[in-house]
Order: sequence, then C-alpha cells, then structure tokens
Amino acid sequence: MSTPANDPWSDHLLPVQQLRPGDHAFVSYGNDEVRWDVVTAFVRLGLARGEKVLVLPCPEVPEEEVLARIDFPSRSTLRARRRGQLVVSCMREVIHPDAEFTAARQMGRLHAETDRATAEGYAGLRAFIDMGWVRALGAGVEAMMHRETGAEALFAGRPYTEICAYDRRRFDPAVLTAMERAHPRALLERLGSLRWEREPDGALRFIGEADGAQQDAFTRALQLALAHTAPARRLTVDLTGLHFLSVGCAVGLLVLARGAVGHDVVEVRCDGGQRRMLRRLGGDELPRLAWEEVVRPW
Repeated sequence: MSTPANDPWSDHLLPVQQLRPGDHAFVSYGNDEVRWDVVTAFVRLGLARGEKVLVLPCPEVPEEEVLARIDFPSRSTLRARRRGQLVVSCMREVIHPDAEFTAARQMGRLHAETDRATAEGYAGLRAFIDMGWVRALGAGVEAMMHRETGAEALFAGRPYTEICAYDRRRFDPAVLTAMERAHPRALLERLGSLRWEREPDGALRFIGEADGAQQDAFTRALQLALAHTAPARRLTVDLTGLHFLSVGCAVGLLVLARGAVGHDVVEVRCDGGQRRMLRRLGGDELPRLAWEEVVRPW
C-alpha cells in the first residue's frame, strides 16, 4: 500500500537532510565542533537543490572560519559565493538600517529575500541563523521568543526554509525547551547519529542514519520493541525518518521479522527506496511482513 507523506512526515524530529521548503527547524549544540555538522549539510543540500542560501553564523566566529568549515575538505562553495547563491552575513545587516532588533523588520527582510531569490531563478531561499545574534545585539530573550513563535507567515506556502541554531551554553534550559517545542521541526544535532522513539500509534520510529556503526543499536531497539509488543502480536516499524538505511540493518530487520513467531504482523512503514531494498533482500517472502510505502515530497 502506498500513502502520501502528509501524516508520517509531520513528525517533529528529523535529520537535516529531510528538511523541505516551508520548514522552520530548531537545533541545538553544546560545543564548537558539533555546531558545523548541521550547517554544512544544510548549505550543501540547498546549493545542490538550486536554492539560494543565507548563513548568519554566530557573530563571534570570523567569516573566514565559517567558509573554511563549510568548504572542508575543498573549496566547494567558491562558485556559489561568486555568483551570489551563497551569502554569509549577519543579523545587523538583515535589520539594516534599523539599529535595534524587531521581529517585524527581520521577517519583512527575509520575506523580501525569499521573493528576490525566486525572481533570480532560484528554487527558493534557505537560511541558517545562529541565535548568538541575540546577545551580540543586546536583544531581549522575550523579543526573540516572540519572533520564533509568530513567524508562520514566512513559511506557509512559501519556498523558505530556516534553521535556528541555539548554543546550549548561552541559553537557559527552560528557554531551550520552549523553543524546541515552538518550532514545527527539530533536528538531530549530529550527522551519522541514530535515534528511535515510540509514536502515539505505538510504532517504533527510527530517525537519522542506520549505518554499520549503528547496526547493533538498531537491532537492539527492534528486539526490545518486539518484546514490548508481544501481547498485541503486532509491531509497526517506521523507517521514514531515516536518511540512510544500510543493507546490514535492513537484513537485521528481516531476520527479526522472520523470527517473530509471536507476532501476527510486522508492518514496515518505508519510502520507495527502502521498499525496493527490502524487496530485493527477500522481504516479500515473509508472510507476516506488511508494507506501508510513503511517498516522499520530492
């Protein structure tokens, strides 16, 4: 069975690779090395998809370091910078000529920049905003929170994508919790990580990358879920939050499904690519395995 992505893809937590136009996402980091994972992937994916990319890094980080981090290990964004597809700027420039931050000024400028990007022939605009600007501009946390919770007009039906990155060393934990909940999306902090959670319908949902390094954790999560759902004799495994599924993890899923004699049904919720891999590995030969194929939005 094939279903549209509307419901399964509305989940709050996801990897940065699954962001799409109209998404407003929260991410946090706790050290100066981790912070580059998400922004680098976000920038490169945006350029590859023909979008214009605006990066507003932490004001304390020199532009030369920002570009070196994004470009590592090669100067891969040089052409994009020269033609204006990639712009590294700051919040002072965004709100110029105003000296003090106002949500209206910032959102008005970003709205206009989105229209400008499409007029220039780009697929849309995506912006990475490090919230270090709050301290740098002497803005109140209340003004920042007001903007974050009232920015729907920037995103609804528009080709604009935004990540707001919070340094956990700079913000009160209560503020971070409130901001994570306020954003429609929240991102995994690190590339290559794997998370899993139980959905309201009882499904086991995986998020991130199920690669060789994560295979033991992936298998253990499945084993625990099978034990937990034994009384109901049914388990749903949701793979749609994965950016990558390795052959080893896919085989592990099929082996456990084959051995789940206490279950009547093991349903796998997956996208087309995952479905093809599981079929080639013999998934269609398992009578208790059921499929719900989710259509990606691109």
